[in-house]
Amino acid sequence: MTLETLSTNRSHGGTQGVYRHASDTTGTDMTFAVFVPDHAPGAKLPVLWYLSGLTCTHANVMEKGEYRAACAQHGIIFIAPDTSPRGEGVPDDPEGAWDFGLGAGFYVDATEAPWAKNYRMRSYIEDELPSVVLRNFPMADMTRQGISGHSMGGHGALTVALRTPDLPTCSSIRERRTASWKISSRRICWSRRARRRGRKPKSACSRAMTTAIISSQPSWPSISAGTPNG
Repeated sequence: MTLETLSTNRSHGGTQGVYRHASDTTGTDMTFAVFVPDHAPGAKLPVLWYLSGLTCTHANVMEKGEYRAACAQHGIIFIAPDTSPRGEGVPDDPEGAWDFGLGAGFYVDATEAPWAKNYRMRSYIEDELPSVVLRNFPMADMTRQGISGHSMGGHGALTVALRTPDLPTCSSIRERRTASWKISSRRICWSRRARRRGRKPKSACSRAMTTAIISSQPSWPSISAGTPNG
């Protein structure tokens, strides 16, 4: 398997890279982003996965969120995969719906034709991409991982973590009553109450995830946070 480097840029005391590889799981080329903080030779760094929401790509969090400074400060590798397979021959919604097809892989494995051939994002996120990272980023400590996500990616982070009990999780799920995949609980919706009281949580998910991943505890807790506006 050959990993193609699409770009690298220095930022906040680390290197932001974008990479592409041919995926056996999805049958397409897949693109993902990795931020690696500067570190001593031979050092091993914990890994934080970030799953983006509907219509997004790997680039959304790179361009709209600033995680690099915090990751550089705490020595955390940040990985942002794409949200679905893409390319010629990959089926899309024939009606052009924004919440189905391209950009809407939901981090699950499709079971019906014509989607089942390419839309295998659960297997890609849980199995293939970690193997790609392990082979190409020797500084990544795969025994210390956490996963987070926003909106559709929040759902994905929860479903991945529920199958991996030792994986610390931070999930931000948008409050949409029309979304059939929405997971709602008192714990997830805590920030809605905080906003009603005039307290806007600032980067709660980032702070919680950073705290979890650098913890020295042998068993990390699962942490969930929700936002009313995605």
